[in-house]
Amino acid sequence: MTEHPEYNTAKKAWESDVEKTTDRFPERKDQFQTSSELEIDRLYTPEVADERYINELGFPGQYPYTRGIQPTMYRSRYWTMRQYAGFGSAEETNERFRYLLEQGQTGLSVAFDLPTQIGYDSDDPMADGEVGKVGVAIDSLKDMEQLFDQIPLDRVSTSMTINAPASILLAMYIAVGEKQGVAADKLTGTIQNDILKEYIARGTYIYPPKPSMRLITDIFAYCQEHAPKFNTISISGYHIREAGSTAVQEVAFTLANGMAYVDAAIEAGLEVDQFAPRLAFFFNAHNQFFEEAAKFRAARRMWAKIMKEHYGATNPKSCKLRFHTQTGGSTLTAQQPDNNIVRVTLQALAAVMGGTQSLHTNSRDEALALPTEESARIALRTQQIIANESGVADTIDPLGGSYYVESLTDQIEKEAKAYMERIQEIGGAVQAVEEGFMQREIHKSAYDAQKKLESKEEVVVGLNEYQIEEDIHQDLLRVDEALEKSQIEKTVQVRDERDQEAVERCLRGLRQAAKGSDNVMPHIVEAVKAYATVGEIANVLREEFGEYTGM
Repeated sequence: MTEHPEYNTAKKAWESDVEKTTDRFPERKDQFQTSSELEIDRLYTPEVADERYINELGFPGQYPYTRGIQPTMYRSRYWTMRQYAGFGSAEETNERFRYLLEQGQTGLSVAFDLPTQIGYDSDDPMADGEVGKVGVAIDSLKDMEQLFDQIPLDRVSTSMTINAPASILLAMYIAVGEKQGVAADKLTGTIQNDILKEYIARGTYIYPPKPSMRLITDIFAYCQEHAPKFNTISISGYHIREAGSTAVQEVAFTLANGMAYVDAAIEAGLEVDQFAPRLAFFFNAHNQFFEEAAKFRAARRMWAKIMKEHYGATNPKSCKLRFHTQTGGSTLTAQQPDNNIVRVTLQALAAVMGGTQSLHTNSRDEALALPTEESARIALRTQQIIANESGVADTIDPLGGSYYVESLTDQIEKEAKAYMERIQEIGGAVQAVEEGFMQREIHKSAYDAQKKLESKEEVVVGLNEYQIEEDIHQDLLRVDEALEKSQIEKTVQVRDERDQEAVERCLRGLRQAAKGSDNVMPHIVEAVKAYATVGEIANVLREEFGEYTGM
């Protein structure tokens, strides 16, 4: 290695960080070797360290975190294997959760049904025909208690894909923790809580942008005091990509949304280093293996620079882009569904090579229905095989230094920065959403991609080439139609048995807070403890904040 003062200083700092990290989290092996007993180093660096390497790549666990946010990455601990699951009733989903944990899953991820996602109870006319269909139905704290029955919340972290009613579901999770004897400050996990991407790409919004942003900053402030280990938002590029964006757009629009949340929190009076360490991100993984790995590295570097240079963050944790990855649902085909196992493997590998902190691998049958138990197990086994058999986790950032990957990383950063500059010229992400800028850009990219499929410029095996005659309607998971009736009966029973006066008192307190500027979270927590329902709480906020009806 050519002597370079800055390089040597940075290397010594990294080695010190490694020592501290391994004291807490020892490496998985005393010695890492290939099958030929060739020694695998912890990290590989260039023979000659130039200024670019020091400033743009550096060492893992050090700014700008291009090579990873932890000094030892997967040598000490694998990523969290967090399979997304939820269907039907709380009891059924609890059974699936416990099955996955028994199979070696290391974290939970909750899918909620559509009525829950948009703040309606199962007996609301708006919920008719949708109860438990795309996730678990949660109407009251009673459902949440059943969802996490026999699951120790002091030892299992939980991610919840919930946005407009995120404050309500977080309050329920806190209440369940208390009932288990786990204080809020001991709970770990993430709520998605990313409303901007709902306006852009997904559609499960309730309130207009401004009050929605207020709810988010209220959650930031509440958790800073009461649940400091809980990730208060998962800023999501996943759904932006599912809607048809490119990888570059996914990075640009996600980070632009992230800046909007930081701006809103600062405007609400929070200090950047108070809340920024609990910000998390959520990205997609598609089939273009090298582009996807480079995308994650570019996003990590870009966020570090934004937080340090634009916002003046001084806490290193504020600059670390921590992210969950889910493999690309839109890439899966109903035709020859077993091919999806191969697609998911490539996508998962790209996420690992890009340095993800947690990962969900889609099941082979998700283009047709909710995954069966067997399909969910195969998806989890895919992660376990990558972790335990491939060797890719034995050295840090194994693609670092590749001429191709480093070039792609730089190009993605350059193109994404250009998009973000356009968004800032419009007035920021909220204004860009209201004007439909990001939506139009995604629609154009989706249209272009569809044309390439139809012309066979892009080949999707089994879809537009290499087709076979097949019966694609195999054994699929079906939600029992009787579920809706039983869920409604359960919710009615909760209303009959609770202290109605206590519920009404809590809802009045919430209404007054929503009218003014008080933080609404303490009132929501008290309301869910009194067994007020998701719909009742959401309706109070609907009446005070209004409903968003789109552009």
